[in-house]
Amino acid sequence: METFKDFENIHAMLRETVGRRGGYPAYRWLTGDGQPQEVTWKEFYAEVRKVAKALMAIGVQKGDKVAIVSYSCYRWVLTDLAATSIGAVTVGIYQTLPAKDCCFIIHHSDAVLVFAEDRNQFDKLLEIRNEISAVRRVVLFSGENPDNDWALDFEEFTDQGGDVPDRAFAEMTAAVAAGDVAAIVYTSGTTGVPKGAMLTHDNMTFTAQSVEKSVVWYPDDHLFLFLPLAHVFARTCVYTALLCGCTLTFNRSMDLLAEDLKTARPDWFPSVPRVYEKVQAKIMNTAEAKGGLALKFFNWALAVGYRVSDLQLAHRSIPPLVSLQYKLANQLIFKKIQAALGGRVRWCISGAAPLNPEVGRFFHAAGILVVEGIGMTENTSFSNLNRYDNYRFGWVGPPGPGIEQKVASDGEILFRGRNVMKGYYKMPDETAATITEDGWLKTGDLGEIDDEDFLRITGRKKEILVTSGGKNIGPAAIEGHLATSRYIHQVCVVGDRRHYLTALISLEPEAIGAYAAQHQVAFSSVDELGQHPLIKKLIETEIAERNKSLAPFETIKKFTIVPEFTMDNEMVTPTLKLKKSVILDRFKDTIDAMYR
Repeated sequence: METFKDFENIHAMLRETVGRRGGYPAYRWLTGDGQPQEVTWKEFYAEVRKVAKALMAIGVQKGDKVAIVSYSCYRWVLTDLAATSIGAVTVGIYQTLPAKDCCFIIHHSDAVLVFAEDRNQFDKLLEIRNEISAVRRVVLFSGENPDNDWALDFEEFTDQGGDVPDRAFAEMTAAVAAGDVAAIVYTSGTTGVPKGAMLTHDNMTFTAQSVEKSVVWYPDDHLFLFLPLAHVFARTCVYTALLCGCTLTFNRSMDLLAEDLKTARPDWFPSVPRVYEKVQAKIMNTAEAKGGLALKFFNWALAVGYRVSDLQLAHRSIPPLVSLQYKLANQLIFKKIQAALGGRVRWCISGAAPLNPEVGRFFHAAGILVVEGIGMTENTSFSNLNRYDNYRFGWVGPPGPGIEQKVASDGEILFRGRNVMKGYYKMPDETAATITEDGWLKTGDLGEIDDEDFLRITGRKKEILVTSGGKNIGPAAIEGHLATSRYIHQVCVVGDRRHYLTALISLEPEAIGAYAAQHQVAFSSVDELGQHPLIKKLIETEIAERNKSLAPFETIKKFTIVPEFTMDNEMVTPTLKLKKSVILDRFKDTIDAMYR
């Protein structure tokens, strides 16, 4: 039976870590020229107090909502810990969201203060100032005050708290209870209006402990973070690192991800599947571009890696000759792949969306373990995780300690535990429809649980397609299967109330570009390539090959290559989930044409 500490609040968890790890590095970040800077846990705690006092000085009270519109950075975490320490509620907003979406979240959450990453984010907020009249001030994380009565730069803001006594700060932190709301995290809104999940201090501190008990940690581990802190997946990783006292390094930007990984040299990092897919595609394209003997040796090394991977998954010993071959393959090929991720990565976590099992197997063959897990905003982004010494590809693992799981009579996966949200902010009906009277969270996922308590997700309850022939089909598994092609980026399977299944396909830019160059096809854009007969034939072949392992009623009969689904064209969420209702509406004529 696992035991859990009942922390009074997040601030109490922070204080305990500072007591244990005070002189050790807590957070690192890179300057514009790539030079690392850091603060110790003791220094970080002093800054948390300073920012918390500034919040108090400008009138932030317990329960007030403080929004943050910024890329992940040190000041994001600093502000979050300061706000929650005094009982305020953090509301994270993706910095990539357009002004109208920011407006909805800020207005609906009743935010009284907004922290903005820079002048660009501030200008976006200025567009909607009249609609968010409850916001008293906007504080910029970087840049000087843009000479606006609504704005404060960060230094001006922190100077506000100089006269707040320590006793007042201590009284506010002591008044925060475990059941108080610490964050409102808005769902991505794939099927409608975003809902604000209220996560309590106990949700956060319990989940951090459950994650900590599910993985192999060492006190001097270095974590690397590039995921958006507006998503609770990243926040859960931050709180877990805080609990353990590990060092966390922030990425400067996605454009500098590869460079920053090499500088940070993390022991582990969390990511969404898309990053692993892009790294794999780049490795494969580079190998094919070299061709000749280099490509043959790469394929030999990969074959050896897959054999070792299969033996490890089966918990079988590796024959001496195979072990020797793998050492050679690792020295000459795989170490280069490992170096691209910093050179000392022990393991990685994949979450927020399904990981293609073939991608997991590829990295495992190369000596990098990517463990897949699952969670949702409503359960603090953690319910299940493959273990470091007990994992499978294509499954999301057993539940974390202290978390119950079961399959309902209709196949829906349900969870119960201290990680389940308090409810949706100002949405009692939606809360009642999502959490049962006895505390079970309805996930909307369909799946199966085996006799070892491993969970496998098979589809989404709301996305089940019913063909005109009466067949019930979960499109997610088919979409994932088609996306195993290195030339296919995104897949949207269509077929509800239709005679057969079709698909909208977007292309993987690097792989398709390399293929076109190899066949001497001139092109100015990936979208142009999508209309070329050679590329259409390639995708047709890729789909036909994957159709062979599907039941006849699951096979894709026709497809259309379309431009990438992006946030800019409003067809994916900030977590890269497809907005299927938008896609089906946008491509209605294209879809209808496939059924004529």
